[in-house]
Amino acid sequence: MTAKKYFDIIYAPLTKDNLKVIDRKYFTLIREAIKEQLQFEPDVETKNRKPLKRPVDFGADWEIRFGPNNMFRVFYETKHSINEVDILAIGVKKGNKLYIGSKEVSI
Repeated sequence: MTAKKYFDIIYAPLTKDNLKVIDRKYFTLIREAIKEQLQFEPDVETKNRKPLKRPVDFGADWEIRFGPNNMFRVFYETKHSINEVDILAIGVKKGNKLYIGSKEVSI
């Protein structure tokens, strides 16, 4: 049986600003969901983990959704050559609008 490949999770400095508009009570949920979803097989599509169909400004090519009513979005890229997942943005979905930090963005 082949062991799953482990990926280091690296947060871009910008993600600290993204978290400033999110209630602190969700920080543990966000951290644990990122670790659970992305430490192994971060580029395997699931119900709540999908490749982005269009390029985004911050360079991500994948997205995960989680939390109450799937309100959180984490955008990331995978670097297989160094076994690393770079978290590039953390957003909150409110209705049909997505906010990353205090800015509304379209994906």
